[in-house]
Parts: sequence; C-alpha cells; structure tokens
Amino acid sequence: MVSATAGVTRAPDAPAGVDGYVLRTATVQDVGGARAVMLDTVYRDLRSGYVPRWHADIIDIEGAYLRPARCTLLVVVRGDEVVATGAVRDRGPQAPPNPQWVADRFPSGSTAQLCRIYVHPEHRRHGLARRLVRELGDFAARAGGYTSLYLHTDPAVPGAEPFWRSLAHEVCDERALPGGGQGIVHFELPMPDVPASTPGTATPNIR
Repeated sequence: MVSATAGVTRAPDAPAGVDGYVLRTATVQDVGGARAVMLDTVYRDLRSGYVPRWHADIIDIEGAYLRPARCTLLVVVRGDEVVATGAVRDRGPQAPPNPQWVADRFPSGSTAQLCRIYVHPEHRRHGLARRLVRELGDFAARAGGYTSLYLHTDPAVPGAEPFWRSLAHEVCDERALPGGGQGIVHFELPMPDVPASTPGTATPNIR
C-alpha cells in the first residue's frame, strides 16, 4: 500500500522474498528499532559514539524524518526486527565544518541529503543498502523541488568508500585538502526521473 503525507507519496512496501526482508517507510512503531541500528553503527563502525551536534536526529527521529513532508526514513525489517535504515533530509552540508564551496554547491532546500544508510552487520551482503539508495532517490524525485542528491561518507568505515564510488560521483575528497579536512568524502548521485507509481503496486522483492 502507498501512503502519503502532506502530498508526498511514500515508498510502497516491498513484499518479503525468499530472504524475508521487507523495505518500507518507517512508522512511529519503528522508531526504537531504527534508533538501535543507528546507534549500533555510530558506536561499532563510526567509533565516534553519540555526539549531539552530529547525531541529534537519531534521538528525534520523528521530528527529523517522519513529520517533515520532504524528508523520510525507510527501514528494512525481517520478522519484527528493523535491520537497516536509510533517510532523506532536506538540508545540504553546512560550512563550517565542510568546505564553503561544497556547501554552496548543495544548498539546503534544493538538496536532498541521503543519510543514516546503515545495515546491521548480520544482514549485510544482501543488497539492502543499494535498494535503500534506489528507493530514497525515488522519494526525492517524487517530493519535488530537489535538484541534487548529496551524501558524504567516512572512508575509514570498512566498505563505505568503494560502495559509494560504485554508485556516485566524487565531489570532494577532504583527505586531499591541506591538513586533511575532516577526512570525509563528498558525493553526488544522479537525480532519478520521477518514478511512475500505481497505487497498490508493491516494489519488487529485495535480493
């Protein structure tokens, strides 16, 4: 079933395939499970721990992603467990700490920033992250008003840099800046065409 909030079409449920994974738009009932996946990633993979100025959205998931019409949080569930997350926020990178020219290229309002694309370690290598990226791009195209799809990643996280390089175009590798910047890499993805949607038609199974 396709639902809508403030005129923005939400992602339809993907029926469980042989692996039992279902991708759908998060609801308030998913907040706890989504937060658990995000915090686990922040501590296990990013090794930063919870930092309020970077991770406030993880605490206020509803305010950051569920209520704003042009933002969204998608989850992948298996059984009753949230095993992966991915989100769109309606703001671009800020300067500082990001380079000013990167902030100017991706202004808030017209930039859909992909973020919190996290998969629990036990559920990786099932194509879940790629599927989330596709669905988030389609959401941004449907939302209207977005002209860019932006994200940044920490290349110190195992697998993160090659994954994004397989999908996106590098905009700025801060490791090449004087002093190394923040050590992150900024990327842009092509904005998809607005996807055709038929009410009641589910997206294909996750593989």
